[in-house]
Amino acid sequence: MPDGDVDGVAKREARPDFKKLEASRPPWDPSSHFRLHRAPQPAWKFGDGANELYTSADASQKHVVVDPYEPGRPATFNYKLLISAVTPRPIAFVSTRSLDGETTNLAPFSYFNLVNHDPPLFVVGFSCGLADAKDTLRNVRDTGEAVINIVSETFLEAANSTSIDAPYGASEWSVSGLTPLHDCQTVRCARVKEAVFSVEAKLDLLREYESRAAEGKKSGTVAIFEGTRMWVREDALNQDKNLVDPTRLQPVSRLGGITYGRTTEAVEIPRPKFDGDLGGEQGFGRLRKAQQSLHAAPASPAME
Repeated sequence: MPDGDVDGVAKREARPDFKKLEASRPPWDPSSHFRLHRAPQPAWKFGDGANELYTSADASQKHVVVDPYEPGRPATFNYKLLISAVTPRPIAFVSTRSLDGETTNLAPFSYFNLVNHDPPLFVVGFSCGLADAKDTLRNVRDTGEAVINIVSETFLEAANSTSIDAPYGASEWSVSGLTPLHDCQTVRCARVKEAVFSVEAKLDLLREYESRAAEGKKSGTVAIFEGTRMWVREDALNQDKNLVDPTRLQPVSRLGGITYGRTTEAVEIPRPKFDGDLGGEQGFGRLRKAQQSLHAAPASPAME
């Protein structure tokens, strides 16, 4: 079932004859691979603020404040707004199994991220409470384990297919055509063979949240997992086992609506040193003084 997004609740705007619309677009470009570019403004220096891509037209635009709890505002409006703004989001392609081992599940979640490395911790969000738990959350609650696979371009359509509204017990493995590998060392769930990177995960924390739109209803659950084993395809891993090659991983992300993103272009920007690059306390003092002068409020006109 589509646990990862709340499509069943927050129905997207209808796109009639999507296949016709898709056919009007350029074909997938397999030659577009991960590559590095220069930063937008290589000569940028401390205190410069936004780079030269930020135009006077951008600066003249006003902002609109959005109160997520405004009377009459549907909760689904917050969903649509947030998933279109908090982008790109990595996708956790989660494999679970029921406590009795009779049912397996595979589903994508874009309420997901890495939150620590020692220990390896991952967060996955579910848009429902435990009482309304769908397949993945139900299995995680009952077994305390999962496998988190990272979605690559090579199985994007298959991963998307698992968001189908299948009834409980209808395994999305069959829908997707992907290959389950039952060789995990610390969990009983299968990992996805086609995934370049997968993590065996044990549940550390499960917390429900109250709805602000419907009093008394549990509308969200957060699961924090600890990674216990990591599987990396051999050709994507360096000799020290500490870097994954993005040209092999080809990660796919979620944007707003039904839109996915590719990771084909990037920039490298070194992390600056306070002493070596900024000039330590003296350099910071000069910069702060210059900023204060730049942003000083205009003097009030003399009173008559």
